[in-house]
Formats: sequence, structure tokens, C-alpha cells
Amino acid sequence: MTATGDELPPLTVPITRTLIVAGALASRDYQDVHHDAEAAREKGSPDIFMNILTTNGLVGRYLTDHFGPHTVLRKLAIRLGAPNYPGDTMVLRGTVTAVEGATAQVRITGTNGLGHHVTGTATVTVTAPESTPDTAPTDQGAAPR
Repeated sequence: MTATGDELPPLTVPITRTLIVAGALASRDYQDVHHDAEAAREKGSPDIFMNILTTNGLVGRYLTDHFGPHTVLRKLAIRLGAPNYPGDTMVLRGTVTAVEGATAQVRITGTNGLGHHVTGTATVTVTAPESTPDTAPTDQGAAPR
């Protein structure tokens, strides 16, 4: 699996308007600061910015991309810092801080041009793929239609 101290390879995420708006819509966050640049400026932001649910999803993707499709996110605790604005790039990095059996604790950071966008910790468990015996239903003996 992995060992304490292992570093996950970085994931570079270009921050585009499409990513910000699509993430807000997908998470049903209709706050205007996530899709309307003029409204964001009126509220003191230089542009629209990414919501926490999109960041949360990207961190989850980062972990499951690394640990594989049988990863279960047991706990994810993140804190936002510098906003993700369009045109910037976020780089996610992780360090394994503890391992017990198939469960690992990972420290996560995501930085952009302004500093730390996200910091936090995650607990993941890598489960064994389910073995499914060949029990698919057949049409043998089925009544004609």
C-alpha cells in the first residue's frame, strides 16, 4: 500500500472559469460570487472564485487517483485559505502521516499563486476488490414473451 512519510505525486489543476462555474452548479451552490464576475467585484473580490465543495471534490479525486478505485474516503477535514481565481493553477500535494493496515492518514495541501488554497487531512482505506462469482441471470427456462 504505502508507508508513513511517502509523498503522493503532485496533481496540477488549471483553474478555469468553466471549472469554477461547473463545480458550483454541480454542488448546487448558486452564490453569485461563483459565477458572476460583476457581482463578485461588487462584493470585494477581483473575480469569481471556487467554492469549498469543488475543492473538496478535487481533493477526493486526488486521493482516489493515487490510491486507486477501491479507495474509501473515511474522513476528510479541509480548510480554505487563498481563493482559487480563474487563470491560476492549483497544485495538490499529499504526505502519508500514518498507516495502520489498509488505512492511511494523509496530510493535504493545495497551493496557488496566492499561497495555500486548501490544507487538511484525510483518512483513506483501500478495500479489496469485491469478488463476484459468475451468478449472472440467464434466459434459460424463461417464459417466451
